[in-house]
Amino acid sequence: MSSAVHAQRDFDHSPFVVFYEVTQACDLACQHCRACAQPTRHSAELTTRHALQLLGQFAQFPSPPLVVLTGGDPLKRDDVCDLVRHGVQAGLEVAMTPSATPLVTPAALRALRDAGLSRLAVSLDGADAETHDGLRGVTGSYDRTLEILADARQAGLPLQVNTTVTLQNVAQLDTLADLLATRGIVLWSVFFLVPVGRGIQLPRISPNDYEMVFERLWRYAQRYPYAIKTTEAPHYRRYVLQLRGNPQRGPEINGVAASQRAPLGINDGKGVMFVDHTGQIFPSGFLPIPCGRFPLDSVVEIYQHGDLFRRLRQTNGLGGKCGRCEFRHVCGGSRARAFAVHGDPFAEEPDCVYVPHRI
Repeated sequence: MSSAVHAQRDFDHSPFVVFYEVTQACDLACQHCRACAQPTRHSAELTTRHALQLLGQFAQFPSPPLVVLTGGDPLKRDDVCDLVRHGVQAGLEVAMTPSATPLVTPAALRALRDAGLSRLAVSLDGADAETHDGLRGVTGSYDRTLEILADARQAGLPLQVNTTVTLQNVAQLDTLADLLATRGIVLWSVFFLVPVGRGIQLPRISPNDYEMVFERLWRYAQRYPYAIKTTEAPHYRRYVLQLRGNPQRGPEINGVAASQRAPLGINDGKGVMFVDHTGQIFPSGFLPIPCGRFPLDSVVEIYQHGDLFRRLRQTNGLGGKCGRCEFRHVCGGSRARAFAVHGDPFAEEPDCVYVPHRI
């Protein structure tokens, strides 16, 4: 993706990726939903005019970020193709994460493609219908997801699959990896649970289980045709670099060339920004500390100069073992999970087994 030209030093002036939650409306009831999505749109959602202005502000960053239209379900807004088109015309790369509902028709996919959408990302949280539908809260969601993958591929849209690792599906990762190899995807984004929203009710896998999953992801990355990345598990970078014998960085991670992945060191508020459906600005969707509100505040100004954003980019200020870890500049631990578990975004990562040499 073109946004991958970002270098780590660019994070002070531009995020690598911005997530814009265009709505919280969604017809699913996922157990791990960050947004606690509801069936109907909120009355305080940004209007079309303000949404277009927001996209224009994203384009004002010195290095324009990848913009992901997320939710809820973006297709609950009837202006979503206009948002995609406007963002692309402003010079942005725009992706989208729709929910697996009847709204994702072949005609809708073609319209998104024609508007300039660069990637479609759908969620698959189980290797079978029972597991996936159980997490998503709607019977038939698994089959609908596979239909959308086929329809999007037919429409010529590059495909990404997102999977949130939970106790319910961690034993199915091998089967999922095999399944995705037959679906023509370009990227598998593996999420690790942060206890926010409805996800508070779900138990997380253990720190030792993380290492087991990391080993499997590394193995998949050597075997399968799609790229693999982790979300809210920056310590996967530590795992890979330990395998490579390099505590700082290397030309590849996840088995993916640098031109195909996010830069090393990206984290909540560090290369990442999130704007919710009402214009509130956060370091990420999983770190719910408001830092400003569009249109009263400039997203560029908040990202570059907001106190929390600036502090999150300074890894020397991390607490606990993260602050003493030799991998802190390429990892830094999930700041969102630290806040969710400890109430402090600068506390140590609670789900990491690694003991730094300085300890």
